Amino acid sequence: MIAVWKHELKNYFHSLTAYIFGAFLLAFIGLGALRYNIQAAVSNFEFVLSYGCLIFVVIVPILTMRVIAEERRQKTDQLLYSLPITTVQVVLGKYLALLVVYAVPLCLISLYPLIFSRYGDVYLPTSYGSILAFLVLGAALIALGMFLSSLTDNQGFAAGIGIAVILFNYYSVSLSEYVSSTAFGSMVAICVLILALWGIIRYLTKNETLAYGVSFLLLAVTVVAYQMDAASFEGLLPKIMTQLSLFERFYVFVNGVFDMTAIVYYAAVIVFFLFLSVQSLEKRRYN
Repeated sequence: MIAVWKHELKNYFHSLTAYIFGAFLLAFIGLGALRYNIQAAVSNFEFVLSYGCLIFVVIVPILTMRVIAEERRQKTDQLLYSLPITTVQVVLGKYLALLVVYAVPLCLISLYPLIFSRYGDVYLPTSYGSILAFLVLGAALIALGMFLSSLTDNQGFAAGIGIAVILFNYYSVSLSEYVSSTAFGSMVAICVLILALWGIIRYLTKNETLAYGVSFLLLAVTVVAYQMDAASFEGLLPKIMTQLSLFERFYVFVNGVFDMTAIVYYAAVIVFFLFLSVQSLEKRRYN
């Protein structure tokens, strides 16, 4: 795992990937700090992070698009399978290298509250709690991007899908509020999401029986629950999207609350997508 980690770090810092990623992140947060903390004279640095989290839509796909897709395109992933290390070690080595690239500019950003505190009243616990949440939020999105990269050998496609998925997660709560808040509208929207899940399971597993079985079971449960208690479906979709949204949980930290359940949720998302990345590589390994 250490060998993979060192190899990946060397590749990132010997190419433009790490520098482009860091430049985008520092520039966007810098513009936010200029707008809020300097021009508007607002002492809350966490508001800058709330504004800056939109940059993840662009920089995470840039960082993760080649991590596995490029290996598949050049067929060098076959060399990884021949090494005396497990697929888990390969995935962890690559993921930890991505975290280092992400953490370097974030270390510089963490100095901002200390600098601003010399010229005004900055509540440091909230600022650094938000920076920690920003770190974990980025780590979860990087795990997601890494999984998407493992599904294809086309970097452009991996980046495009990554942008679409992260953008959807960013606006999921707002979009869900445009769906009818009636019980029937929520039920239909949930059924559409289940059909989307069917497509994902079918694509990942190539097992139509599993995809149809899981989808049919979920659809049956949804319809039965709607028939038994339709009132409980009123406004249900926004509630579900709020619980699933990575960004909505981050805003809790911005509001000054250190939410441990959000940290646990981010950790679960990281483990889940790293697990899927391992399964994706294992499937290719034995095919």
